[in-house]
Amino acid sequence: MSDLISRMPEVRGKLLPDAELAPFTWFRVGGAADVLFLPEDADDLADFLRALPLDIPVTVLGAASNVIVRDGGIEGVVVRLTPAFGKVRVNQSQVIAGSAALDARVSQTAARFGLSGMEFFSGVPGTIGGALRMNAGCYDRETADVLIEATALTRKGQWVTLSNRDFGYSYRHSEAPEEMIFIEAVFQGTPDKPEAVRERIEALKARREEAQPIRDKTGGSTFANPDPPGTPDQRKCWKLIDEAGMRGARRGGAQVSEKHCNFLINTGDATAADIEGLGEDVRAKVKETSGVDLRWEIKRIGRAG
Repeated sequence: MSDLISRMPEVRGKLLPDAELAPFTWFRVGGAADVLFLPEDADDLADFLRALPLDIPVTVLGAASNVIVRDGGIEGVVVRLTPAFGKVRVNQSQVIAGSAALDARVSQTAARFGLSGMEFFSGVPGTIGGALRMNAGCYDRETADVLIEATALTRKGQWVTLSNRDFGYSYRHSEAPEEMIFIEAVFQGTPDKPEAVRERIEALKARREEAQPIRDKTGGSTFANPDPPGTPDQRKCWKLIDEAGMRGARRGGAQVSEKHCNFLINTGDATAADIEGLGEDVRAKVKETSGVDLRWEIKRIGRAG
């Protein structure tokens, strides 16, 4: 990668060639980034993007809780946002969160200041940047319900502000351009008693702990439910997978969780190909048994091994 690293602009942060990405991912799988960039702050990132040749691909990696990095690694530059992008503050009834802030931290901050509406973030693994990108949510609430606006950088390093409407949100999907790197978001809360908000957060955390394999090497929900929340007789992925006989199914070191079969698990020695291949096995079996074409909620990025 010496050739690519020589084309990198000067930065205040760190540029690391051939950087292994598996340690950053919840699945603990995947190859290396051609170059990993850890920006010092938002201005460092903006300057870098403005100077970076446009033929070099840029990929953003957050907490990687809902991502499979393929075994061949990622071409070009991978941007991993540092703690400077993870600050959270409150202004009256609004919570302003950096894109690297953990979703759970946003819900906890809102609770401390007596703001409700963001409790669901406590059950969403990952960071605010990922939540903005995929309209993350759980338990019948989602990012679109509380987002006011977000700031982002384009591939050319230009600052833009997107309103909630600009995202074109639908169930687990946004129309925001893939090239955009989110920097900060503003969420609207509703005044409430802090202890009441905390109680609801604790109840959601207990519910998640009981139902999901959060102690394993896993990601978030593998597939999006075929029907959005509120749909009468809503079809659930876990039930379709269970009825297809795929609970506990394996491929290499990957397994469909026995606890919640819309989760895939690295049992210890899985490759990214094992996990993605098992997901495709599940999709094929569900299609065969129920006619439903499951849509991946987990992103799969990078080159095949």
